[in-house]
Amino acid sequence: MSWHSIAISSILSRGLRLLGAAAVAWLAVAAPVSGQTAASPSGNPAALREVVEIGRLSDLRWPDFSDYRTILENFYGPSHYASAWISNDQPSPQALALIEAFKGAGKKGLQPEDYDASRWDPRLQALREGRADPATFDVALTVCAMRLVSDLHVGRINPRHFAFGLSVEEKRYDLARFVRERLLTASDLSVQLDGVEPPYRGYRRTEAALARYAELAQSGEGEEIPLPPKTVGPGQRYPGASLLYGRLERLGDLPPGASAPAEADLYDGALVDGVRRFQRRHGLDDDGRLGRETIRQLNVPLSSRVRQLELALERWRWLPAQFPAPPIVVNIPDFRLRAVDAQGHVVLDMPVVVGKAMRTETPVFSDEMTYVVLRPYWNVPPSIQQSEIVPAIQRDRRYVADKGFEVTTNDGKAVTDGVISDEVLARLKSGALSVRQKPGPTNALGLVKLIFPNEFNVYLHSTPATSLFSRSRRDFSHGCIRVAKPAELAAWALRHNPDWSLERVEAAMRSGPNDVTVPLAQPIPVFIVYATALAYENGEVHFYDDIYGFDASLEQALAKGYPYPQD
Repeated sequence: MSWHSIAISSILSRGLRLLGAAAVAWLAVAAPVSGQTAASPSGNPAALREVVEIGRLSDLRWPDFSDYRTILENFYGPSHYASAWISNDQPSPQALALIEAFKGAGKKGLQPEDYDASRWDPRLQALREGRADPATFDVALTVCAMRLVSDLHVGRINPRHFAFGLSVEEKRYDLARFVRERLLTASDLSVQLDGVEPPYRGYRRTEAALARYAELAQSGEGEEIPLPPKTVGPGQRYPGASLLYGRLERLGDLPPGASAPAEADLYDGALVDGVRRFQRRHGLDDDGRLGRETIRQLNVPLSSRVRQLELALERWRWLPAQFPAPPIVVNIPDFRLRAVDAQGHVVLDMPVVVGKAMRTETPVFSDEMTYVVLRPYWNVPPSIQQSEIVPAIQRDRRYVADKGFEVTTNDGKAVTDGVISDEVLARLKSGALSVRQKPGPTNALGLVKLIFPNEFNVYLHSTPATSLFSRSRRDFSHGCIRVAKPAELAAWALRHNPDWSLERVEAAMRSGPNDVTVPLAQPIPVFIVYATALAYENGEVHFYDDIYGFDASLEQALAKGYPYPQD
């Protein structure tokens, strides 16, 4: 169906409510006689207004733009519904530049067809030949422009839709004003569009990684690396060695100048080094052994890696455009914490343990760290008290004493740290009493906790169970985040507090008063995020498993198209 036919049918379906001269003018434009050129854009305000009010264009890839209707009214209203992108029946230079941006949206991790990329050339030809309706062309271009700007700036889907504690509301543009003032007369539209994207080096590195992996994927997936009957170690025979060499060379994991194996089926030398690098980049133990999991990761389609990078870019857009202070960022899938400086460089990097998948997942959110507690008590959450502590006391009445716990009233007054009586046990079961663990090296929180008050009651803390940090997959906690270098992190958090050096922090953790709260001189933004693909400063691209299924949920929501959920 042609664009002018769509416009006519839309008006007829509304009962031709625009009567008189305005309706006559619109019908004249919508159904020109053979050889007639469409009227100038300024002569069709009724036509353009009607398209906006309908809130739907069936020729769009995603026809429903009702969520943008008010924004479009604010955009076209000041010009009394004159065309924005057409002059003398021809598209403006800015319109042509926008169409090129729609076609290049894939480089940004977006889907070009979301902005009708393949449909614009036929529309341009129809417009130039006088076969297109200027009103529908103009509104379609404005809708796609606004969608692109918003998608680049805050992402397509509001993170609140996934119950994430991240907000994009404060950074949203007034799209009508932005497009009118920044794009409509832009001399270099690409500069304006670049400026709406996140201003982070990590985001730009991810874009570069996407371009590289997209190019690799376009050249073909390649033959699968065979799974050996049993794990292959360095120096052993492996029939797939030549295929493995080609795959590692293609992915950039072989050392510079590495030569092919001297013997076609020998797994040794540079090949082992390349596998170790590949394993590190994919969240595996870098033991250089070819086991089932390493082979599985080697055979993940490159198209899947492209999708991981695209979803990572979407998540980057959920972050604020700027931070009030250098932040702490915990990325759940790669089990690491990073603190950055004012220039965005990582100055502190450490492994972390996060919440168990499918049971006690660490939430995605942001807040501000405001204080540090040295030698803390662990106030056992009611859920853990009922599911773990009470059953343990029922099995052994000395459990509280042996594990360094104590029973308290709900306002923190000690009741007993000895053998638990029937009466105390009954009150624990009913929730009338609480349990906390005394400060010390065996305390579940270790010797320091770093607090950023939040609705999830999640915080950073040390731990006596340090052996877990050596594992490649580290989702073992009840939701809080255990850090591998607690003293270094506490000292960094307290760096603006006078006299709180690393040495003083370490001394206060070893001995001294219990449960000491030290307010931070300057609050620190903390972001708990979720990205299964990261582009490192050293040029490496790392990929991780979707342990909580959040990538799958995001992909499912994106597949539904516009209008995307915004709450």
